[in-house]
Amino acid sequence: MKPIRNVVAMTGTRLAAGQALPGGQVFTRPLGEVDEQTAAVVDMVFLQLQAIFPAWRQAWPDDKALALAKRSWTKGLQASGIRTIEQVRFGIEQCRRSGSAFAPSIGQFVAWCLPTAEMLGLTEEEAAWREAVQACADPDGWRWSHEAVRLAAAMVGFWELRQGVGGADVLRRRFGNAYAQLLGRLARGEALGTPMQALEWDGARMAAERAERAGELALQERLRKQGLAGFGQGARAALLANLGIKRGKSDA
Repeated sequence: MKPIRNVVAMTGTRLAAGQALPGGQVFTRPLGEVDEQTAAVVDMVFLQLQAIFPAWRQAWPDDKALALAKRSWTKGLQASGIRTIEQVRFGIEQCRRSGSAFAPSIGQFVAWCLPTAEMLGLTEEEAAWREAVQACADPDGWRWSHEAVRLAAAMVGFWELRQGVGGADVLRRRFGNAYAQLLGRLARGEALGTPMQALEWDGARMAAERAERAGELALQERLRKQGLAGFGQGARAALLANLGIKRGKSDA
């Protein structure tokens, strides 16, 4: 194992220069279990905070307060799922942009460690949601703005989006949660992977929900046989109208 002074020097140099450690590198243990590398990262975070915020002594007036804060921040970062140098870099960069003289709380720093969609080069959540509603009629033929948008829509379920199952508010909330999870993976340098398709979620559904969906499927089949298959698209049409989206040829 490298001497801690070497780990500190390496980490500090890279953080100060705005550089990342080797791609995808994570701490060797959870942040709550302090090994040399984790201690070095937390030490260098505080050195950066002291350099950025001239009034940092308002938060940590002496060495004892500083030591207590480091332990508290280590636990806070662990509990919030902050695991990589890349995430810490997002937080440090937001500190530089804050313009404040006072050091942030652990809660504020954690929020700054979680990049927005725009910071990752993706469309913001509301625009992604609108795209999901538009694209769900023909997801394979749609030119998605980013794979994360498609995967978030798939996690909600293209069928559910087309049918408006549960209502717009429920679908919007589920999409937002799915999109946030995918953004978190990207922020941690993880592969997006393949989500469970909507039909595969049935094993996790409540019995009442499965029964409701089975009834809807049976209704759609009866409507199809009666030549009324388009009737079930009314809920999606309402979603589009609610978002102010005009239906194109692919939505007909």
